[in-house]
Amino acid sequence: MSAPSRRPEIRRRRTRNEKITKLKKRHTAASTEADRTRIAGKLQRLGLNSPGQPLLKPA
Repeated sequence: MSAPSRRPEIRRRRTRNEKITKLKKRHTAASTEADRTRIAGKLQRLGLNSPGQPLLKPA
């Protein structure tokens, strides 16, 4: 695999990891339960692409 073909993959993974980190911070700082469940749903959808370790620990 050459570098030009890897660049989009690396960018995609980096962006995804930044989004997950941002959502996790928002989830822990959420004040209402409605916000927490909405953000947890987004993390759940992101986690479907990467089976294995869950993105949020079960309560």
